[in-house]
Amino acid sequence: MSIELPKVIETYFSADKKGNAQAISECFTEDATVIDEGNTYTGRDAIRQWMANASTKYTYTVEPFSMTEEDGRIVITSHLVGNFPGSPVDLRYFFVLSGDKVAELEIVP
Repeated sequence: MSIELPKVIETYFSADKKGNAQAISECFTEDATVIDEGNTYTGRDAIRQWMANASTKYTYTVEPFSMTEEDGRIVITSHLVGNFPGSPVDLRYFFVLSGDKVAELEIVP
């Protein structure tokens, strides 16, 4: 990665690159929330299942290239390329951290 990400966010993207849903879910707090494509996933089990479904449904690569802060959230803009409708696309990942874990993540175009 060309930008220096907070450790847990770096771990999230590294696990995503490997398609490791379990490792991704471990980046989150027990009661974390993810919003992606208009769906909300609450808790590590739901987050693990969300990522497991996404990684079996599509093949993709994600490359974070920008980091800013907005309203207390860390905003990572990433370039996604894969076999999903609309590829390639730049997505924004809005992270809210709690200690060394992710408490909230919202992914939007």
